[in-house]
Amino acid sequence: MRHLIQLLQRLAILALGVISVWLIVFVVFQRTTDRLPWIVAVGVTYGLGAYVILPVSVRLGLKIAQRRHVPSYTVTGDGLAGDPVNLVLIGTLGELKAAFAAAGWHGADRLSLKSSWRMVLAFISNRPYPSAPFSTLYLFGRGQDVGFQKAIDNSPRKRHHIRFWALNLTYAQDTLGTLAFWANTDRPPEEDRVLWIGAGTRDTGLSLTRLTFKITHATDADTNAERDFIAAELLAAGVIGELRTQTAGERLKTGRVNHYVTDGEVSVAELVGAAA
Repeated sequence: MRHLIQLLQRLAILALGVISVWLIVFVVFQRTTDRLPWIVAVGVTYGLGAYVILPVSVRLGLKIAQRRHVPSYTVTGDGLAGDPVNLVLIGTLGELKAAFAAAGWHGADRLSLKSSWRMVLAFISNRPYPSAPFSTLYLFGRGQDVGFQKAIDNSPRKRHHIRFWALNLTYAQDTLGTLAFWANTDRPPEEDRVLWIGAGTRDTGLSLTRLTFKITHATDADTNAERDFIAAELLAAGVIGELRTQTAGERLKTGRVNHYVTDGEVSVAELVGAAA
């Protein structure tokens, strides 16, 4: 019975893929080419395919596959694996912002049409944009609460960056290692001393997302090196205490998460309150 269910799931996912291609090629593209110039029709087809049809298809496919696990990494808006969790800091929001400011990092602008367009122009012209926005990744059922970045060679195309999600300390201590730890969706008050769960990676250029082909930053695969770099920056600035390690998620296997290589270890440190 289990094999039959798996077969039916795979057939359903295959059918979703076929339907998606049919919609893009034989419905959207054909209709747009009948009404618009060819180059415009290609652009409209790409936009609807990459940002509407394929994301919906991927989300439905993941629901059919019934992927049930305790995540050790963030999730994209399409439901795919995102950046691995690799750094946790303990303190208030004010201490977190002060710590990264002291280390020479900039907070990320909120993602909007205006900031996205500014990012596109900066990327094309290679002009500095120190507070460029991040795409939204999800953890605890919500997008990141705050993010920080440090440009490489003053370019918007390459940067060190990290997203953070706040989690109540008491709740985290009571549920760590269980599914409940990751199921919580409540954001603690800004003045509380909390766990800041971080996912840090290094952007290296331009790329397309897998399956949906959205335009995004390309990222370096070695998230262990980026975790160590961020921790070293904060240590050098004197804004965190002694580092210790914690295994991410539950029963994390060493190897690839999405297109990343991770050893499954999370660096944990207390923020130094005096820095605020």
